[in-house]
Amino acid sequence: MTAYLWIKSLHVMSIIAWMAGLLYLPRLFVYHCGAAAGSEMSETFKVMERRLLRAIMTPAMILAWITGLTLAVQAGFFTAGWMHFKLLLVLIMSGAHGYMSRCVRTFAADANMRSHKFYRVLNEVPTLLMLAVVVAVIVKPF
Repeated sequence: MTAYLWIKSLHVMSIIAWMAGLLYLPRLFVYHCGAAAGSEMSETFKVMERRLLRAIMTPAMILAWITGLTLAVQAGFFTAGWMHFKLLLVLIMSGAHGYMSRCVRTFAADANMRSHKFYRVLNEVPTLLMLAVVVAVIVKPF
């Protein structure tokens, strides 16, 4: 039981770090849209985006997946409907992470063609997914 609680703690911490990145990175994109390509500000945003993605978001996502699957196996949650729904949402969230990774590369190449309004909307996707995941895990509607 002690190992389970340690894994659960790591899972929650990794989710917090991953969500912080998923919520902050699109905000950086909003501001990056206003910076001229090649400017000092644009180059600063590139460094911030790359470091956030590589040093925080991606390791946190990987740890969230590893610990989450470990917990699900140990607790036998794979037969529960709420777990299937949660996994679907986390797959979509991972897809959003992948899309944001692509955006980081696009900004790094000074090839962004999207407006700040697009990134403001993108900023809401992780929030909605997070709310649905929390409801699935706590309320267990299925």
